[in-house]
Formats: sequence, C-alpha cells, structure tokens
Amino acid sequence: MPPKTRAAERPQAPPELASYLEGLAEPHIVFDRRYRIVAANAAYRRQYSPEASVLGRTCYEVSHRFDVPCDLAGESCPYARSRESGQRERVLHLHHTPQGEAYIDIELTPLADAAGEAVLFVERMAPLRSAQGQPAQQGLIGRSPAFREMLEQVARVAPSEASVLLLGESGTGKELLARALHEASTRAAQALVVVDCASLPETLFEAEVFGHERGAFTGATATRTGLAETANGGTLFLDEVGDIPLAMQVKLLRLLESGTFRRVGSSELRRTDVRVVAATHRDLGAMVADGRFREDLYYRLATFPIRLPPLREREGDLALLAEALLERVAPRRRLALAPEALTRLARHRFPGNVRELRNVLERAALFCDGPTIEAPHVERALAAGLPLARTAVDSPAPSLREISRQALRERLAAHGGRRADLARELGISERTLYRRLRELDAAEGESR
Repeated sequence: MPPKTRAAERPQAPPELASYLEGLAEPHIVFDRRYRIVAANAAYRRQYSPEASVLGRTCYEVSHRFDVPCDLAGESCPYARSRESGQRERVLHLHHTPQGEAYIDIELTPLADAAGEAVLFVERMAPLRSAQGQPAQQGLIGRSPAFREMLEQVARVAPSEASVLLLGESGTGKELLARALHEASTRAAQALVVVDCASLPETLFEAEVFGHERGAFTGATATRTGLAETANGGTLFLDEVGDIPLAMQVKLLRLLESGTFRRVGSSELRRTDVRVVAATHRDLGAMVADGRFREDLYYRLATFPIRLPPLREREGDLALLAEALLERVAPRRRLALAPEALTRLARHRFPGNVRELRNVLERAALFCDGPTIEAPHVERALAAGLPLARTAVDSPAPSLREISRQALRERLAAHGGRRADLARELGISERTLYRRLRELDAAEGESR
C-alpha cells in the first residue's frame, strides 16, 4: 500500500460536489488527472473501503490492487477512453471488495474547468448482481474475455426496457443470464416468471401463458391466471422460444406489441406490463426462412441479441467453474481438483457446456473416495458420458443432402419397376430423378 498522504497535500474536490455525491444511493468517487481520489461518498466507503480512507490514493490501487493504471495492466479503463473521446464513458470492471472480486458497471463523467479542460472525473459504480469473477455458490462465474464481453452487454441493456434474445448452445447458462438481466433491471423488485416453451404442447401453451376461464375446456374447473399476467411489472422469460407453436406466435406477438391478451374462454381484453427476455439454442434465422418462425416476432424479440459463448471459447474459466461446481455438487466434502485432473478436463470439448461439466464433476466426485479428485476419476467420469459426447463432437450430424441421398438409395432398393414409375412416386420429373441418380453415383464413386 502506498504511504499515506498528509492531509495538507491531499487534493480536494469542490465542497458542493462532495456534498451532492454524499447523498446519492450508488457508490461514487471523484479523482483528478493523476488518478488520485479526492472524494468518496458514504455508499462507496461502506461498500468498498469500510475500514480505511481512500482519499489521496489512486483509483486503480483501491479498485484493482494495481501498481499502474488499468489500461497499462490489461484492463479497460474509462478514464483512458474519456481522455480520447472527451465524453462520458462506461466499462465493466472486476473490482476488489471486502467480500471478494465483483463485476462493477462503471460510468465516468469528466468535469471541465473554466477553460473547458477536464480536470476532475466522477465515477458511478453499480454492481452487476448474479455475476462473479471467483468461485461462488450461485450465479454466473468467469473472467475470460468472451465472458466479460457478454456481461458488458448485460450491464448496458439491463436497465432499459428493450427485449433481449439470448442465443447459445444448450448448457451455456441462458436462464442464469436471464436472471442477471432481471436483477440488474428496474423491475428487480417484481417477479421473474419462466415459461418453458419446450415442455408446453400446443394444446396447453395458450392456457398456461394467457390463463383461462372456468369451463373454457374439459378440466378447466376454475379460472386460472396465466404466466404473462403473473409477471405483471416484472420480467417474462421465454425459454426455448424456438419451440413455440406457430399458431401461438401471433398471440404472443400481440402481447409483446400492445401488452394485451385474452384468457382462453374469454372475450375480455386484459393488459399486462412485462419486459420480455427470450432464449433459444436454435437458428431462428433459418426457421424464419423455412416458415417455421414468424419474421415479425423474431424482430420483436431480437431488439438486443446477446450471444452466450460456449465453454470451449471461455479460456481460463474452466478452473473457476470446476471449483464452484464441486462446492455445489458435493458441499460437505470440500473436494479439491488435482492439476492433472484439471488438465484432463481441459482437453475435453464439452459439447454440453457448463451443464455437462457439472455432470462430469458430480460423477467424478462419486468415483472419488478421498479429498482430491485425480485424473483417473475424471477419466472414468468422462467415459460414463462418452457415447453422447462422441456423437455430438466426433460424429457430426449428416447434412440434408446426405439424408436425401440415403432416402433415395432406400427407395431404389425397394423399387423394382421402371424409373418413370419411381419418379412419379417421388413427385418429381424423370429428368430430375436421372440428375439425382447421377449425383448419387458420383458421390459413391468419390467415397470408394
């Protein structure tokens, strides 16, 4: 820690500014062009430095334990950006706090003197809940560039009312990210309601989402409030939105555009105020092109798309995640992961992402009798789930063209008549059939 600065040498913020910041609920500091903190309000002192004064110390030493400014230590620095732009800047930082490292959304505002030159800088700090840069019992965990880029987008869009579409492979943590968006929004005090679109058949989807009146259908013995109405004032999370039946997409679009809906069995128009977050592992663009997903609904949902990186792109996060997941799957055992075991995990591609990692670690913990999970335990745990992993990684799904060729082979083998009859059965012209047969012969010739 640098030597204490004598009170007479400490830079001072204008008393009016310090007094104004003191009453703000969010943590604020003011620093000068030499990075020295000249004012810190009560919220900042309580949250980041309850036991020691920060006046006269540099912002990068207090926030990061750095000996040099953030931009010289590989971090994004709002002050450096503001010097270049001359404007207000926002970044997502990983700060040191008495409770450990935490992601903080920082907004920096330059204050100019009479000559128009920026001489002081005000930083507002808002913690990004549900995200950690260290192992934790709950929430999102990571420090990799891909993970931090994703969180920066969350910090920017969460306070708005924009619809968010989460795109990512299965197991990347879309529901956790939806919760982080909700908790960082102005609706955090209200409900986050999850609609599991993949599990709702078309016959039940409308009644579950919009509710129904008594007697609306067989089994409707009482009036029921739908999930959209339950989420009033909060966030409606549509998980696996690509599985919504096409007939229901029109009614969902009406809800998103006007906030109105009708319960099943009722003509009364009802209203609800919800912020929508949707998620899918499907290619919605391809579904729109195929006519399986409405284009207008897609653009309504995808106001702000966020891509969740797969685990294989999150370099350096595996060790953090493994430590945290072990605490979750075996909380009473305090298991450690041997370096060789971590190396073996790092060689696996994890097509199932964080969900698969959790399963592997839970199996490894069951195979392990001692306090440390070794490489053989991980090997056994991976082998137990290998068939699915091999299918997902080593044997890619056949293309549509390969499927078509295989179907043609099977029809040729079963058909003993003329080619003209086969073409008629397939619903194509003889010319098209002969062209496909030539393509099939060429493909089989290349494979020999």
